[in-house]
Amino acid sequence: MPGAIHKIIRAYQRHKVMPQSPTGDALHLALASVHGCDFLLTWNCVHLANPNKIDHIRHVNERLGLPVPILLTPVDLLGTRI
Repeated sequence: MPGAIHKIIRAYQRHKVMPQSPTGDALHLALASVHGCDFLLTWNCVHLANPNKIDHIRHVNERLGLPVPILLTPVDLLGTRI
């Protein structure tokens, strides 16, 4: 894992934005943020597509100088609720 990505993951963990696992949620968010993705599509409503966490994620990414992708589920993207 490249050093810059690892530092971002550690920042997410240190600020309690993401769980301590070095892969998964933190890695996905770090990669999407570094690469300036417009969207991060996920079924994870606990750590990623969670409206209660977006301000925390935005705050940490701003401190890191990173954009925040729009975090949504496939259902949100399609505009339908099951």
